[in-house]
Amino acid sequence: MDKNELLDILRSRFEKNMHRHANLSWDMIQARLEANSAKLASLSQMENTGGEPDVVSYGDTCIFVDCSAESPMGRRSLCYDRRALDTRKENKPKGNIIDMATTMGIELITEEQYRELQKLGEYDLKTSSWIATPDAVRALGGALFCDRRYDTVFTYHNGADSYYAARGWRGTVRV
Repeated sequence: MDKNELLDILRSRFEKNMHRHANLSWDMIQARLEANSAKLASLSQMENTGGEPDVVSYGDTCIFVDCSAESPMGRRSLCYDRRALDTRKENKPKGNIIDMATTMGIELITEEQYRELQKLGEYDLKTSSWIATPDAVRALGGALFCDRRYDTVFTYHNGADSYYAARGWRGTVRV
């Protein structure tokens, strides 16, 4: 997707979802994006994998987050990190979220960011999303994920080597 097409998609989404970023100006955001081609490339990859990125915060940095209703389709069925992938003996997934996020230039969403996102809408009603996992939990073989059920946001744990068709990951891009 070319730069102008991506900017048109982002602008349209921005204008349709003003509740996510009240009092923000698209012109200011577009100027930041046009000055940073690497961030535009990351947003393009977010868009291409089904993330539907949109601005959720603005200040010293403009923060885009995956705002797709469900966990991005192009980022599902992945285990947590390379170590988890390498330790799986059978039925290995196609990859892991940490390597994918790094390649895309995207930061994995934190639990706090996930909960803030849920204040702006209802996300992951049928899916779940891996989130950034504290080192202490990961050192013991686990990883964290979240979803929204019964009008409540839940944080869970699983083995980092697990993967499910309905679990993906959400990320952020700071511009």
